[in-house]
Amino acid sequence: MNFEETEQIKRLMATQGYIADASITMAIHLAESLQKPLLVEGPAGVGKTEIAKVMAKSLQTDLIRLQCYEGLDVHTAVYEWNYQRQLLQIKLEEGGSKTLKEKEQSIFSETFLLKRPLLQAITHEKPVVLLIDELDRADEEFESFLLEVLSDWQISIPEIGTIRAQHIPYVIITGNRTRELSDAIRRRCFYLWIDYPNYEKELHILRSKVEGIDTLLAEQISRFMEKLRHAKLQKTPGVAESLDWAKALAVLHQDHLDAEVVQATLGIILKDRSDIQNISQTLQEFLESVGVHQKPLPPGFVPETPN
Repeated sequence: MNFEETEQIKRLMATQGYIADASITMAIHLAESLQKPLLVEGPAGVGKTEIAKVMAKSLQTDLIRLQCYEGLDVHTAVYEWNYQRQLLQIKLEEGGSKTLKEKEQSIFSETFLLKRPLLQAITHEKPVVLLIDELDRADEEFESFLLEVLSDWQISIPEIGTIRAQHIPYVIITGNRTRELSDAIRRRCFYLWIDYPNYEKELHILRSKVEGIDTLLAEQISRFMEKLRHAKLQKTPGVAESLDWAKALAVLHQDHLDAEVVQATLGIILKDRSDIQNISQTLQEFLESVGVHQKPLPPGFVPETPN
């Protein structure tokens, strides 16, 4: 089997700073080639959204993003009428010779149409990357509507008619599994699960993303994060937190992990008070378990915890 296309995608993504493994590059290649949406699921902070951003850059096209949330409706996602401009136009035409039908045709035209992400994507002058982010946060009713759009690539606007896609966009749908997406959506898409990176991949990410980071520090951070994600936490940190932490330690001119500095910066990688308290209580043993051997914390040192 010829993997030249996937290797090219891997190189293109690498130029944008995204470290992709074989499953990611293959999924993207097939989604592009067969023009099928790609459903990407996984924990928060592992780079799901970044796939769409990097994909748009590598394809040299625009990225259109629809951020989903509870209560998202068709008008917010597809289109709205510019009511203020319509009212102004009606006032300007008062006393004119136009018939009622002509006035309606005038104010219900594309001039007064506010295109939202889905309509923007199908009317764009070239194929774009359409990111439908965190679909699992939207209601099931919106998910059903979206399925129709993905199947027919057309949108009906009662006042204008049916608008068909000029170019079928490249679609990336992400989800954090806050609820189960329907089987209909899953059948319509290719599927990709992205998990937390292993030690080697995270080390590669840190070296490529954090300029000038010390090799020993990058190795220790990668081991620390791998161990941390196996602990019982309320909020498990993702790659985004690893990068923030590495950049912060680099700014502090750290070339290795130090217990006192780690304690002072735990709030960068842990976003829950109980998690910080639990890790703080056994921080010395935790550091030693990932190969960081050093002197104990100063006598009387009391870890700070959020109020």
